[in-house]
Amino acid sequence: MKRQKMLITLLVAILLLSLGLYAFAPHAPVTPKQVTNVAELEIYLNQLVASGNPPGLSAVVVKDGEVIYNNAFGFADKLRNIKATTDTVYHWWSMTKIPTAIAIMQLQEQGKLGLDDEVTKHLPWFEVNYPSSASPGITIRNLLQHTSGLPDTVPAIIGWVHYDDVTRDQTDVLKKHLPEFNTLKFEPGTKAVYSNLNYMVLGAIIEAVSGQTYESYITENILQPLDMSQTSFVYTPEMAENEAIGTLPVVHFYTPLLPTLLDTNAIIRERNGKILWLNRVYIDATPSTGLIGPATDVAKLLIAYLNCGTLNGELILLPESVSTLTDTTPIDGHGLGWSVGESNGERYLEHMDGGPGFATTMRIYPDSGIGIAILANGTDLDRAGLADLLRNINY
Repeated sequence: MKRQKMLITLLVAILLLSLGLYAFAPHAPVTPKQVTNVAELEIYLNQLVASGNPPGLSAVVVKDGEVIYNNAFGFADKLRNIKATTDTVYHWWSMTKIPTAIAIMQLQEQGKLGLDDEVTKHLPWFEVNYPSSASPGITIRNLLQHTSGLPDTVPAIIGWVHYDDVTRDQTDVLKKHLPEFNTLKFEPGTKAVYSNLNYMVLGAIIEAVSGQTYESYITENILQPLDMSQTSFVYTPEMAENEAIGTLPVVHFYTPLLPTLLDTNAIIRERNGKILWLNRVYIDATPSTGLIGPATDVAKLLIAYLNCGTLNGELILLPESVSTLTDTTPIDGHGLGWSVGESNGERYLEHMDGGPGFATTMRIYPDSGIGIAILANGTDLDRAGLADLLRNINY
């Protein structure tokens, strides 16, 4: 009987604690299933940023080679009274994987690699523990499609940060961390499970075959040709003028990770009520998560992709390479670079991400010529629901 009373007391205490934490956490309004026009959309988005999670958001829609919607809501830095604008710069996080995939396709066009090359052809030092002696070697295609069997680096990657405005040698970053994650979870090619490590390996391959740093290759062969002048791997002075400050709710499942993975005195700029405002931070592993930029630059990338690899006469990818990325049969929802889904009977390709500070997504509808990008400086965001809203409005 005594034990039963103790158990009941414990359950009541847990319930009261849970209710208290729930009451203290910021709550975004539920995403409507549909809106009938832009005015209704913007009423909701203003309600969303008013909740504080996220405090700011930028959204852009492209169609048939043109920007048809471009707006921003809330604050890039509420505590400094800096409003979000269409030029506000956010961390892309995992949307970076799409430029990484494009770079791999460019290098295949140049004859420097093939999608079915084994990783060891380009990285002879790459050693992993396969499930059996008969396992096939990991190929570049496996890495692009998350079918390699390599484990993910989350949550450890959250701790791979630095605060200085420089990038790290990506081959060295991979060599440093690979021994911690070099045992495969399954036979290559048998299924797809998302892993940031796949794109870290791709970054090292890009460095090996191009003779450049990963960041310089992406800048010279993707960002500059598309005039994505406000997007980079570190903040330029111009980007810093439009910087969104990342935020994290005080009550969040990420919050307990901060003391174990990060120096909380370095990462937390200040607390305001239910929200932690974060200092600028970079992740060491840039091929999977390193780009920073505004939604308007994402729009240029989407327009080029939807226009068979060309924007304003600048070709970044041959049409057949775009088709390979677009039309590869997905495995467990993963194509090459993109995740593949369907909404209202229409197929789309997307890449989204969320983590401490920022939440982002970009989505394209290849059959309709429509692209959508949403970037926010909050940890939580109904990215899929918002993308559906933006897609279904008659602009």
